[in-house]
Formats: sequence, structure tokens, C-alpha cells
Amino acid sequence: MSHSHHHHDINFKSAFTVTKEEGSQVKIAGEIPFSELEEERKAAIKHLGTNVKLDGFRPGHIPTTVLEKHLGEMTVLTEMAERVIGHMYPHILEAHAIDAIGYPQISITKIAAGNPLGFTATVAVMPTITLPDYKQIAKTTNLGKESTGVTDTDVEKQIAEILRQKMAYERLQAKAVAKNVAKGTNDGDLPTPESEQAKVIETEEDFSKLPLPELTDELVKTLGQPGQFTGIDDFKTKLREHLEIEKKQEVETKHRAIITDEIIKQTTVDLPQILIDSELNQMFFQMNEDLERANLKMDDYLKHIKKTKEELEKEWTPAAEKRAQLQLILNEIAKDSDIKPDEKQLEEQVKQLLEQFKDADERRVRIYVASMMTNEAVMKMLEAL
Repeated sequence: MSHSHHHHDINFKSAFTVTKEEGSQVKIAGEIPFSELEEERKAAIKHLGTNVKLDGFRPGHIPTTVLEKHLGEMTVLTEMAERVIGHMYPHILEAHAIDAIGYPQISITKIAAGNPLGFTATVAVMPTITLPDYKQIAKTTNLGKESTGVTDTDVEKQIAEILRQKMAYERLQAKAVAKNVAKGTNDGDLPTPESEQAKVIETEEDFSKLPLPELTDELVKTLGQPGQFTGIDDFKTKLREHLEIEKKQEVETKHRAIITDEIIKQTTVDLPQILIDSELNQMFFQMNEDLERANLKMDDYLKHIKKTKEELEKEWTPAAEKRAQLQLILNEIAKDSDIKPDEKQLEEQVKQLLEQFKDADERRVRIYVASMMTNEAVMKMLEAL
């Protein structure tokens, strides 16, 4: 392209001013000399002319002068302006060290043949963030961490729950059998004595009052997968292990939320709307996936909960803001504490995901995985303080 070699006549630093706006945005304003604009004329006319149909000419083969007359000077100038701004914009960002997110909102303030082109561009920027003493917050929070231990009482409670469920299930099955007997259709021809049938037709309410069956080696062997438990002791040991894993995860999730909530509370950051919107999109995408898995449609679901998408968006905004803040905070802590994902693990995960999702964009997958791994590493560091 011919335009690139002499942009250097413009001092991008002094030719443009940058002012900070509300909501972590900046407004870039300035002028581009007409000579720069003029450079784009040929390309602009060619581009505009691709779909023009004129009598006596083959499309795409209309002489430039004819095309220019047909299009009109203003149309051509506007196209030239868009092109030149497109070329200049990255240079302006670079010269002013602007860390932009998303696309700019561009408005042309002055455009006329022979005159400099005036325009403004408003764009969201990565917000500046002031972290509190996050290590101190984590330390203090860690002191009050709930125990992840599982008590004998916890195990007994869980056993009672399992026995109650087993009893409920068996009674429902017996009831179904009794119903079939009454209808004269007997599943597998099980003889059901009258007394049994009478017992089956008890009301559901008595259920919680019924004594639980006694825990014996025989009963334990009927639980879970065949051969999963050899007897009472084995059952209790495995149940306790299972409860310990569950409790550990639950306490960890809760504890992490306490740490991050406290850090969020003490952090100052001016969130750009685009980051909140991006989190909302992510949340809707997730919900859509969940609904699809359940064979439900978003519209039907919204009707069912009697809400519009807009109302849901409004409800979710505080959570989206929190998620956006947390991501910025985790990025900032990672920078501050020099935490990076392990290269080898990163590559392994990226490879795995790309095998799973054949048409995914590798660069985006890598960014996503690196971000997840960094977040996890930051949380582990905070928990260990």
C-alpha cells in the first residue's frame, strides 16, 4: 500500500489530544492534513465503484473520472476519510500509549475538499486499578478459615439420609407392584400377599416417622454399585472420604469468595461498560448452553420465569460488574506478584482443548487457558498466605 511510507510527516503525539472521559474511556481529537486524505482517493473510488452499474460500461470497468462524477464528491470524501482514519488510528494509539479495548466510536467533525480532516474517536481503555494490601487481606481471612474436617455426626447424618432414601425408593417400588396387582398386571409375577399390600398403601406422611432399617453388612452390600462396599466399616470409610472431598471443595469455594469479596470491596476501579457487557454476554452464553443441554429454548425459559432478556440483564449486572472487577484484580495481582502459568502445562491444556474443539482459534484458546491458569495460581497463592 502506498500510504504507509510517509505517515511520518505527522507527529501523532502532538497532532492529537487525548482526554479522559467517564467510564474508563478516552476521547482522541485532532486533524489529518488534506494531502494524507488525497492519498486515499484512488483506492476509495475503486472500492466504492465495485457495485456501481452504469449503462454502456462493464461493472468494475468504469473509468475513474466517470465514477467520481457519478458518486459525488461528498461520498468519495467520506470514504477517503474512513480509510485514512483506519490507517492512522493504530499509530495514534501507539504514540499516546493508549491500551484500548473494543472498537472506537468515530465522528467526523470537519470534512471539505482542500481542508484538513477533523475527527474524534472515543474508545474504552483498560482501567487503572488501585489494589489494596491484598496479601494482608488474604492473611487475615485465612486465619478465620472454616475447618474442612468431617465429624462422626456428619457421617451418621449422611448414613441416615442414605437409608431414608433407600426406604423411600423401595416403598415406591412396592407401591407400583401393588398397583399392578390390583390392576391384574403383575410385573414378573411377584405374588404380593394382602398384608403387604395393606402396608404399601400407607400415607406418605408417616414416612419420616418410620424407624430406619438397621445398618448391617448385608444391607450395606446392597448399596452403591455391586461389590462397591464389603461391609459396614468399609462403607463408613469410603463415605467419610467422599464427604471430606465434598466438604473441602465447598469450604474452599466459600473461602475463596470471602477473600475476593474483601479485596473487591477495597479496590478502586472505574469499570468500562464494555467489560461489564462482555461478562453479561459470557453469562448468557453459559445459560444458553445449559438450556440447550436440557433441550430448552431461551425464549420458552424466559416466558416460564416471566422475564424479558433486558430484565434478566439488569438483574445480572451487579454480578457481571463483580466478575469484571475480579478479573481485573486477578490480572493486576498476577502482574504485581509476577505469577505466570507453567509453560508446559499451558501447552498441554491448549492441545487438549484444540483436539476437543477442532475449529477453535488457537490464539484465543491460548489466551483463555493462560487466563484460567493464572487465576488459579493467584488464588492458590492467596490461600497459602
